[in-house]
Amino acid sequence: MRILILTLASALIAFPQQRDRLKPAAEGWVSLFNGKDLAGWVKVGDENWTVEDGAIHGVGVTKGYGYLKTEKNYKDFHLSLRFKCEGDGNSGVFYRTDFKPGTATVTKGYQFEIDRTMNHHTGGIYTARRQWIVWPSPQNEFAIKPTEWNDYDMTVIGNHFISRLNGVVLVDFTDPYDEETDGCIALQLHAGGNGNMRFKDIHILDLSQR
Repeated sequence: MRILILTLASALIAFPQQRDRLKPAAEGWVSLFNGKDLAGWVKVGDENWTVEDGAIHGVGVTKGYGYLKTEKNYKDFHLSLRFKCEGDGNSGVFYRTDFKPGTATVTKGYQFEIDRTMNHHTGGIYTARRQWIVWPSPQNEFAIKPTEWNDYDMTVIGNHFISRLNGVVLVDFTDPYDEETDGCIALQLHAGGNGNMRFKDIHILDLSQR
């Protein structure tokens, strides 16, 4: 019996909690990216954002931060996208965020982390005011596919935030602080000039009530 219990415990560690992916084909979901151009998006900073082969391609060309933000603001939502890390530069999906006019300086908001380097907390949440507020558990740090396309699903409802990567729930967190309630969604290229990211299949189910 003891051997069986240990075996089951090992299996739970090796195979972290999984849930079905969000289903962007369902009623109410809309596409945030048409696969052809950057309509509906606004470049923030001096980094390079283009559309190639049906995907948004962001490349760092300076040492500064770069973002591509939605024209529309969102409070509560389900967001589903695919990303691929072409380089070692850090990235992320910002939400309820905003920027100092004319600059790439973040003035508020949260970030779902993306970093293909292992143990760099992809799926964790970082904020403009408090920095890291939650990391994935150690066994979930390896859900990312460093050189392949990844399925990234994010839920933001009130102060409850969930990130899923390739079917694995990385973070399911209720923030005790109500830091920000509204703002745009933005794709990031981290400072340093090493950013090289691709994003596609970006869909949202807007749950906002204003």
